[in-house]
Amino acid sequence: MRRSFASALATLLVAVPVFAALPNGTQAPDFSTDASLAGKTFKFSLAKSLKNGPVVLYFYPAAFTPGCTVEAHEFAEATDKFKALGATVIGVSHDPIEKLNKFSVSECRNKFAVASDADGSVMKAYDSVLPVKPDYANRTSYVIAPTGEIIYSYTDLKPDAHVENTMAAVKKWQDEHKKG
Repeated sequence: MRRSFASALATLLVAVPVFAALPNGTQAPDFSTDASLAGKTFKFSLAKSLKNGPVVLYFYPAAFTPGCTVEAHEFAEATDKFKALGATVIGVSHDPIEKLNKFSVSECRNKFAVASDADGSVMKAYDSVLPVKPDYANRTSYVIAPTGEIIYSYTDLKPDAHVENTMAAVKKWQDEHKKG
């Protein structure tokens, strides 16, 4: 019995890992890049941000696409809660900074920064490359402790659970560090 090409391809895709995010406990690769907050460009530094508390670093494929817009809105709505927990939120995509200046205003609602990874070096360092389109980031969220250790990672192309999951990871980290 011969299998169809589509059937063979489906079998192969099921066998391939869905993601290859950096595992918890890994030291987060440091980076600096151009970012935008409220339409204004600045130099984002992970090392500098970690001095203020945990960082929620999330990768998304492309600004102004349906799933990325939903995710940006959800992070915007949750930004004040993240700030209350001492966490900084930063989104990263391959988009040029000029496009992100607009995205940061309209979709991120001036609440959190988005960074340009135009050469793909940051998404590669974080194993957050979209397998089917390697020039784009996969939808991967990380929580990085102030020590630089990745304490949570999650990859799913659906934007639905990224905010909820990273918020829970930040709260768990805060609870563990309040107890001393």
